[in-house]
Amino acid sequence: MVVRLSSSLLLLGLSAAVLVARAVRYGTSLEKPPPSAPPQIERDAAAQRLARALRCRTLSDFDPQRVDREPFERLRHVLEESFPLVHQHLKREQVADLSLLYTWPGREPELQPILLMAHQDVVPVEPGTEGDWKHSPFGGEIAEGFVWGRGALDMKSALTGIFEAVELLLKEGFTPRRTIYFALGHDEEVGGFQGNARIAALLAERGERLEFVLDEGGLIVEGVIPGLRRPVALVGTAEKGFVNFILSARGEGGHSAMPPRRTAVGALSRALMRLERSPFPLRIEFVSEMFRHLGRRLPFAMRLFFANLVLFGPAAARMLAKNPKINSNLRTTLAPTMLRGGVKENVLATDVSAVVNVRILPGETIASTVSRMERIIADPAVKITPTPGTEPSAVSPIETPAFTLLRRTILEVAGEVEVAPYLVVGATDSRYYAHLTNRIYRFMCIPMAPGDIPRLHGTNERISVDDYVRSIAFYHRLIVNSEDL
Repeated sequence: MVVRLSSSLLLLGLSAAVLVARAVRYGTSLEKPPPSAPPQIERDAAAQRLARALRCRTLSDFDPQRVDREPFERLRHVLEESFPLVHQHLKREQVADLSLLYTWPGREPELQPILLMAHQDVVPVEPGTEGDWKHSPFGGEIAEGFVWGRGALDMKSALTGIFEAVELLLKEGFTPRRTIYFALGHDEEVGGFQGNARIAALLAERGERLEFVLDEGGLIVEGVIPGLRRPVALVGTAEKGFVNFILSARGEGGHSAMPPRRTAVGALSRALMRLERSPFPLRIEFVSEMFRHLGRRLPFAMRLFFANLVLFGPAAARMLAKNPKINSNLRTTLAPTMLRGGVKENVLATDVSAVVNVRILPGETIASTVSRMERIIADPAVKITPTPGTEPSAVSPIETPAFTLLRRTILEVAGEVEVAPYLVVGATDSRYYAHLTNRIYRFMCIPMAPGDIPRLHGTNERISVDDYVRSIAFYHRLIVNSEDL
């Protein structure tokens, strides 16, 4: 008995030692380059040029006929006046009328080109909230160390930041080794169906294959990753699919004083309740890859979990799913966003519907999502109709020279940050280039504190002048570093 107990305790001790040893070794250990010398950027002049771009009310629309062309044409003239060397040395093409494709020819045209992306359009200001803005949303004001206005973050600062970097490099006499494309869509906020979709098709017609694509989607965050206090540069290596489902139910009409046993409103309500009570299954692979890159900086308890996912995986997933931001990286999510039905409070509704917005995890599909929703609702009286949507993207590899280049550039410019891949829960226009490369990354070198996140598409959007200058330095360094690619 004593021998058996001793053996069991020894085995338990050895198992614990293995788990602890794995936790100690957990995470990547990559060499960090020293910071690079920043380029000589005219800080105030650069901020003024961004402010001019923000004054252009470039609003896109699902109906191209309703788009006001004048602000887009004005933005084009602002770019021409602000960046004369860019427009002297680069070729500019107008695609789908308002989108722009710039080409900077490389010294070795046989090499696969790089594509950098930004979009011209911005989301409108929610009616009734104009008075909540500290500075006019389309005033392009510079105050308190910030440039204020719609598009300051999403994403005219990237658009003009790229051109600031190129203009500076042209002044320095630089010519890239690889050809570089700059794709500036005009309708990203409404799906990019005209702009970048057409630019990608044009490049495909010309037989292009791209070395890598860089778009928006990732940022430098702080106070967002559980257990980590250091800032983290999150580089999107994949993005969720998205689709809106229309759930509809029909029922008998008539007076509400004499209701039938089942009503259309009741059927639809039960369907929505069942969906919310039966979330999609947790999958931890995307989050675990992110944490693997952060492993050496995590608290020991989290390292113990993630170093031993075979044992602790389900528990770790359930723990992380309690955080809504992390939960969105762990599963396909759905959210009812709109309801319609009924004409009067004492009349039975005959036709009711709801819009359910679904963000689909890579590895799943729109079709598999429909099948699961049908099984959960289990009511033939409720019809599920998907609207046109986008399938999840493929996952871009990180063991590539392109990702290494991106990581190196971030560390050289942003300094004391960690770099990790992650899953973008929104959608970007980069998905249109998937047939031209499997190396699509999503990142802007802008820090984002939790309190700043509501400014994206929200009130008081702004970027600090310091952060904007750093963003320019990032694009400048990325282009210079691409010489080694």
